[in-house]
Amino acid sequence: MEPTIALYLDRFEEKLRKHLLRLATQREALDGKLLESQDLTDYWLTIEAEYMADAVSEIASYPTVSVAWALYIGLAAAYCWDADWDTYRNTPYTDYYGSQGFDNMDDHIVQDILGLTPQSDEARQLVSLIQTLAQETVSLIRHEQIEPQSPMAFYAFSRACRVMFALGVALQMKRLGYYYENIN
Repeated sequence: MEPTIALYLDRFEEKLRKHLLRLATQREALDGKLLESQDLTDYWLTIEAEYMADAVSEIASYPTVSVAWALYIGLAAAYCWDADWDTYRNTPYTDYYGSQGFDNMDDHIVQDILGLTPQSDEARQLVSLIQTLAQETVSLIRHEQIEPQSPMAFYAFSRACRVMFALGVALQMKRLGYYYENIN
């Protein structure tokens, strides 16, 4: 990849990350920082190609779904990381599928992995936040005026999914009570 393209994508990714972090913080779902774990960042790298193969086919009909599901996987992976990462670190990507495969991954993760009742206030607030973050992501991608179905569009989409996964990780870690503490 050309250095100017890589630089553009790095800037796009950082802009998206800051924007979504600000939104999640305004909704009191995060505290202005993305909680993260190298284990989970590495896990995304192992499943990213499979996720992209599923998500790319959804972009035209369901653009928000195509990015939102990456956040749901981040939630699930962080849940597994906290529960017992030695057991779950090699979880196949397809284990996050719902009963209808990729199509209802969100329901499977919220209900069966996170254990939230679909009609609970917590589930509704989480789903609403994810919808907002996904809509903002798609809007920001469109605002960049990248030619649809171009290599650049794919790269920008890939970066957006990486950010959404990281947000899912951060949201779940905060839900589990993790926080940054200054040790000085």
